[in-house]
Amino acid sequence: MNNFDQEVAARVESNGRDNALKVGARAFLLPSLNAQYSYNFSWMGRPIIQYPEDMIAMQEIIWSVQPDLIIETGIAHGGSLIFSAAMLELNAACGGSQNAEVLGVDIDIRAHNREAIEAHPMAKRISMIQGSSIAPEIIEQVKAKAAGKQRILVCLDSNHTHEHVLAELEAYAPLTSVGSYCVVFDTVVEDVPAEMIVARPWGPGNNPKTAVWEYLKNHAEFEIDNRIDHKLLISVAPDGYLKRVR
Repeated sequence: MNNFDQEVAARVESNGRDNALKVGARAFLLPSLNAQYSYNFSWMGRPIIQYPEDMIAMQEIIWSVQPDLIIETGIAHGGSLIFSAAMLELNAACGGSQNAEVLGVDIDIRAHNREAIEAHPMAKRISMIQGSSIAPEIIEQVKAKAAGKQRILVCLDSNHTHEHVLAELEAYAPLTSVGSYCVVFDTVVEDVPAEMIVARPWGPGNNPKTAVWEYLKNHAEFEIDNRIDHKLLISVAPDGYLKRVR
């Protein structure tokens, strides 16, 4: 680790103890959720519905892991698929896996979104499966796609109830390669006032973060990478960056 990297690591570690900084970040995060801030961004022309901080974190992870397969549950407009495919394209241009790909799973891939994704220049690295991510037949299709892959990154961002996310973790987290990540988005639901969650089956006490906590009780092969939380400060995935350590 060079001097600059050491300085970065020290600053990030300090962030975790800086209550004023964390309070300031939360003061932005809560109203930004109400304002649907994440809906304002796109990647290469497709809405991505992510916070820029989480996008940067994913770029750093994809570069460090060099995955040959990224599995994503939840597609929506396809921006995240395009983002992942673009990162894999950049990895390949820099000497990484030439055949790396991203697989998206969604219970309802709208026809206009599928058409836009399939027409995109990054489509050559993308495949999609329509169906519930926790249905046995869909899980088997994903496992078949993962067979023979050496470095797999998993991102869970579909139905945000505790039961659904826990089932996704049981199904897909084991596919994560050692040193890679299973990223669980929208864990922030646990940290916001209940009245902010309108007309949704999830909320405080029933959400991706509670599923993460329960999963980790019996899966010591994963650890929450708190360094990412301390680095980002503003994120929809606090406690959601799970690194496979064994």
